[in-house]
Amino acid sequence: MKNKIFKNSIVTAILLFTIVGFSQEKSSNTVSLEVFYSKIQSEKNPQIIDARGAEEFALNHINGAVNFNLESKDYAAQAAKLDKSKPVFTYSIGAGRSVWLADDLLKKGFKEAYSLEGGIANWIGNGKPFYANSKSKLTLAEYKKIIAENKDVLVDIGSKYCAPCKKVKPILETIKAQYGNNLKIVEIELEDSPQVIADLKTVKVFPTLILYKDGKIVFKKEGLGDLKNDVDVALAVK
Repeated sequence: MKNKIFKNSIVTAILLFTIVGFSQEKSSNTVSLEVFYSKIQSEKNPQIIDARGAEEFALNHINGAVNFNLESKDYAAQAAKLDKSKPVFTYSIGAGRSVWLADDLLKKGFKEAYSLEGGIANWIGNGKPFYANSKSKLTLAEYKKIIAENKDVLVDIGSKYCAPCKKVKPILETIKAQYGNNLKIVEIELEDSPQVIADLKTVKVFPTLILYKDGKIVFKKEGLGDLKNDVDVALAVK
């Protein structure tokens, strides 16, 4: 009896493993920028989908992308225009809407769907070609001038559509109140200055915070974390 129960347990475990393995195979692949870009380059007419909102898309997007997501009223019609036998490449501000979209397309029978790790921040932040509807307010030359003319500079790079980026703002206000004119704080948003973000070739996610001391980077933080403490520690070092 015990042997029968043991055998049944093994069979159940194998079935569960098989089911889990199958579901993982059907899940979309969130891939690095290098893989995402390479796969796009290998396609004659790549199917690129910007899964952000229409307002975000109008401001900037990957060249050749179309715009829709799971919440779009014409989602079914937009998806029907795509070729299921060819790869689909999705991206958003982070890894939310693009992953959900890619997963849903796979469920609908698409052969391949890839979501970009780090989203539009990773693409533009590493100098890949993109469309922007206006000229950047801040140039790379102006950025370098600010770094050169100030002993300590904290740079906040993000987007007004990025939820974690909004959480940085009150922390920056606390830091401003503490350090005053002894620390120059520069806030760069994708919507205002995409080209300088592209020229820096150092951003993978939003928010990205960089602290310069005497023109040299003393720390770079991707995401929020304990920003206030990190700034305090870095500035305390002589």
